[in-house]
Amino acid sequence: MGIRSSTPYGKDFGGCGLVGIIDRAGRPVEGAMIVSSLCSMKERGNGLGSGYAVYGAYPEFKESFGMHVMYNDAGARETVEGLLKSKLALLHAEPVPVKKVHAIVDPPEFWRYFVDPPAPVAEQGEDVVDDLIVTIVMEINERIENAYVVSSGKNLPVFKGVGHPDAIAEFFRMQDYSGYLLLGHTRFPTNTPGWWGGAHPFTILDWSIVHNGEISSYGTNKRYVEMFGYKCTLLTDTEVVAYLLDLLIRKKGLSLSAAAAVLAPPFWKDILLMGPQKKDYYTALRVSYANAMLNGPFAILMGFDNGILGLNDRIKLRPLVVGRKGDIVAIASEESAIREVIPGPDDVWAPKAGEPIIVTLKEGTQR
Repeated sequence: MGIRSSTPYGKDFGGCGLVGIIDRAGRPVEGAMIVSSLCSMKERGNGLGSGYAVYGAYPEFKESFGMHVMYNDAGARETVEGLLKSKLALLHAEPVPVKKVHAIVDPPEFWRYFVDPPAPVAEQGEDVVDDLIVTIVMEINERIENAYVVSSGKNLPVFKGVGHPDAIAEFFRMQDYSGYLLLGHTRFPTNTPGWWGGAHPFTILDWSIVHNGEISSYGTNKRYVEMFGYKCTLLTDTEVVAYLLDLLIRKKGLSLSAAAAVLAPPFWKDILLMGPQKKDYYTALRVSYANAMLNGPFAILMGFDNGILGLNDRIKLRPLVVGRKGDIVAIASEESAIREVIPGPDDVWAPKAGEPIIVTLKEGTQR
């Protein structure tokens, strides 16, 4: 994989590269580790987007929401900060530390904000607080020109932009960060533009998504999530997957495995051959959440505050490999990316089509 070929229609196809690394014991994984793994797949991207998510990077603010915001002009920053101060308790604000890199040309400005909900909202419970944060993210992305929320979860910064993975890592000083779970992505866009906000990961709250492939059901999926107040504004199909998972798991109450079965369900011909209980279960999911099903070739990694989910499309048109050594688990587009950072793994395997790989922290682990 990772081979690119030109078609008679002038369109280049290639495979994005993705990787996730988790220490199930909650020990910090250095940022340099995910960078090394991702850079071993550099040929899978074309320099039009790379990024990283780091769970556990802000222990001093781990109980507050950390919002990374990208700005294309100073006026947008004033407007966003005014909105945050009017709806949330702003604890701390500062520019995201970056380094001047020759390969990064005319980057946007990045700021990070640590915020808490106002007391009357906090008293109404976690769901109300989360809904407020989602509403604010959607308002910024849709209505404030030249401002885009890059990440909005607790203890979860995202660093992404236009460039190869080594350049983006150097620009954002990834060596300064560590966390118990890290995601990385190098992009080869085909149907959507390569721009700073379109790089992966995509996030909402504590969910983060990296994706290789194409969501051909994007139009249907987009209309579905917009019925529940989400707004797809970042000009790439992957964004909708983050919102689907927030909707299915947080709002609808589905388990991780059930949400995976909604996104990549068994074929009807296979459901018909199942026993009565399983047949009824998968039929109910397919009928109830038909507009959330993903079509097209894809491999997805989803990070959340307690672990990682890996998922292929139903006929596995995009690669995904899992490796494990002790408490360290890595999921990547290529086995070589796993062996780059886990020499001599205890086990390496490729999940079946549509088979979710769910890896969580050990019970009782402190994040």
